Amino acid sequence: MAKYPIFLELGGRRSVVIGGGSVAVRKAQALLTAGARLVVVAERIDNMLTVICRGKNAELIKSRYSKDYLAGAVLVIAATNNNKLNKQIYKDCQELEILCNVVDVPELCDFYVPAVVKRGDLQIAIGTEGSCPAYAGHIRKKLEKIFTEKHGQFLTELEELRKRIIKEVEEPADRKALLGELADDKSFEYFIENGPAQWQTFAEELINKFPLAKK
Repeated sequence: MAKYPIFLELGGRRSVVIGGGSVAVRKAQALLTAGARLVVVAERIDNMLTVICRGKNAELIKSRYSKDYLAGAVLVIAATNNNKLNKQIYKDCQELEILCNVVDVPELCDFYVPAVVKRGDLQIAIGTEGSCPAYAGHIRKKLEKIFTEKHGQFLTELEELRKRIIKEVEEPADRKALLGELADDKSFEYFIENGPAQWQTFAEELINKFPLAKK
């Protein structure tokens, strides 16, 4: 069955990682980058986990797993090397109606973590329904060569301009047409060739072609 792809807002929300090894380090780092309120539970905790969590909105709990640690979580990632424990964590999450991902066990996952190309606010996520993460990683490397930091910079400029267009251009159809033109390949190529300042002038000329809202 096809999965529903989303970008989830985790800012300040409790996210739990069970496990303290190298896999847990990667998962914890990604959650911290997303602004989650991280809780890591493990009997043994990798030194790198201590390093990446220092000064962050994170709690390291050196303890055996307990269902109690899941309370209030938005999502849980089970990253232990104990299959029996991973199955128990998944079962507990189902009972509590918490989204769970058991690393490398697709049948015990409510969600899969995609391979991601990130360029500023631009994120391109690649998923394989959990069937082959290695292939998703391969595709990510190819896309990283196509989408550069310039694409992220371009998005930043578009974001600021979009706010202005929503405020100043009266007709919704005009806004859609204008934003479509500003976001197309021709506009991006102009941005690359001439830089942000001249692109702003180019954008200004396009905006002035449309009726503006009355002030």
